[in-house]
Amino acid sequence: MKHFGNFVALLILAVNALFTGLLLFTAYSPHIQPVTHPVQSCLGLTFPVFLMINAGFLIFWLVIQRYRSALLPLIGMLLCYSQIRTYLPINFHTDHLPETSIKLLSYNIMGFDGAAKQDGKNPILTYLKESGADILCLQEYSTVQSSKHLSQKDVERELKAYPYHRINTVGSGKGHTNKIACYSKFPILSSRILDYPSEYNGSVLYEIKIGEDTVTLINNHLESNKLTKADKVMYEDMLKSPEKEKVKSGARLLIRKLAEASAIRAPQADTIAHEIAASPHPYIIVCGDFNDTPISYTHRTIAQDFWASLEHKIYYKFEGNAPDYISRDLRECAKMVSELDEKMLQLNEAIQECILKESDRERLEGVCRDVIGSREEQKLMSAESAAEDPKKEDQKG
Repeated sequence: MKHFGNFVALLILAVNALFTGLLLFTAYSPHIQPVTHPVQSCLGLTFPVFLMINAGFLIFWLVIQRYRSALLPLIGMLLCYSQIRTYLPINFHTDHLPETSIKLLSYNIMGFDGAAKQDGKNPILTYLKESGADILCLQEYSTVQSSKHLSQKDVERELKAYPYHRINTVGSGKGHTNKIACYSKFPILSSRILDYPSEYNGSVLYEIKIGEDTVTLINNHLESNKLTKADKVMYEDMLKSPEKEKVKSGARLLIRKLAEASAIRAPQADTIAHEIAASPHPYIIVCGDFNDTPISYTHRTIAQDFWASLEHKIYYKFEGNAPDYISRDLRECAKMVSELDEKMLQLNEAIQECILKESDRERLEGVCRDVIGSREEQKLMSAESAAEDPKKEDQKG
């Protein structure tokens, strides 16, 4: 009975190892290029699922007192510590803010919810007015020139505490009027739309003067997943009655839409990362509606270019005499990111090499089959010819 129990435990451990591997794969899926591998790049969506499964395994091993086995999910979760912190951030509230601090609010207002008024007021506009923010970054900004709806004059009247504002139309699609807006208590020196392909979405870069410093602010509305109300109804129906065909068709449609959007967002994220790296100012703020999960190529690409800007900021702030512990920690973090990027690149190259070898092997087998087939045909023809020759001789005789 003891041997049987050990066998079952080993079997469960093997399943645990599989799910730990999947956890690590989803955690580091942001290193997959969505343009070339759009479906695989969306695996970060499943990270919370595999995290909960591994947490369940950890609790299971601790309950049955197999502490050595519990190390497997524990190590897997420790290797995903930064991703866990990203999904489950722990922030403590404080009332002791620096005097020079600023408050920024980013909000996809979806056209002020149709620019509707309730008792002569718009709830979203009221929220913005009472937020106390110094800078407002708004996506899907639109107003309607009608007394029954929210107009641009209504917005400017309610947000009179923000003397500086810029409203830019983004997207290249005809008939679309998607806008991005920035309202600021500080002077907006300039604004320009970032150049990347999108029919409806876009990003705007501002230079804002705050005190003696100039800040680069990038307000984003990246490519959406384009899930319609009809899609939502279909998914709800699929969950209510999960028939095989419904689940198959629904999952295919969902994955296809997510993959397509991910592939479009990738070059958009690359453009933003380039702007971060090229910014001449030491302070950079990137905000907006990224339409992506925290574990994604979009967030990783934009965040990794902050390494260069962060180092520039440190040496700018401390005039080249940054504290040793800050410089050391920054170098260590940069080294870890660099090593991880290199390993992922090597893994991708190994996969491509295997695919190429498999393709070459199949091609070689095809050539061999053709050659062997040709030889067999020649032998058959020779045999038939040899069989016909005696018959001709007999006829002549």
